[in-house]
Amino acid sequence: MELAAEVIDIQKHYFLGGVTVKALRGVSLQFPYGDFVAIMGSSGSGKSTLLNLLGALDRPTEGEYVLGGKRVSQMSDDDLSAARNKMIGFIFQSYNLIAQYTVLENIEIPLHYRAGRAALTAKDRKHCRELAEKVGLAERLDHRPFQLSGGQQQRVAIARALVNDPQIILADEPTGNLDSATGAEIMEMLRNLNAEGRTIIMVTHEPDIAQQAKRQIYMRDGVVAGTGLFPGNAPK
Repeated sequence: MELAAEVIDIQKHYFLGGVTVKALRGVSLQFPYGDFVAIMGSSGSGKSTLLNLLGALDRPTEGEYVLGGKRVSQMSDDDLSAARNKMIGFIFQSYNLIAQYTVLENIEIPLHYRAGRAALTAKDRKHCRELAEKVGLAERLDHRPFQLSGGQQQRVAIARALVNDPQIILADEPTGNLDSATGAEIMEMLRNLNAEGRTIIMVTHEPDIAQQAKRQIYMRDGVVAGTGLFPGNAPK
């Protein structure tokens, strides 16, 4: 079984005002290519900290993170940044779009961070327009975020996440700011991306959303309390 990502006994500690906060207390998980997993847990359970580590936005205090077969601890910051930009696409609850940029310009953003590529080519821009069309925004290329609904903004975020053709999509509460009908549309898009072979790792607090993943991981107090469980059966 080839793994997109694996964490091995990782711990993450924060030092706040002389107090050590242990956000993760020894978590080991494997994420095969093509996985679609929902990570659940109450506030403070460690699920968002885990997602940040999986996204290589932070490094563990202890333990090992293996991304695409390579140990993150052995990567320089520049190598890790390049690997993150190439392998991982991010979708956030709050969309994280740049207000003064158009839909097309927001989709293009990750392309500006590619190593050795200073300027976007005509092929790059064609690719971004095709992604906008894929998420149903071909007629909104010149619109700015304030001119879009929440669902449309999340579609921009999905297109942006796909622009470097990543193997892994990390979604942090992707339906959290959306009504149920729009949330269902976003989940359909994520299922379709998974059907194309992409690995989806999603944090959510919504049981009906979590049940649409192939499997669930339930976290509590910085450890994995259960796996393969629907939220209604989560450990007490």
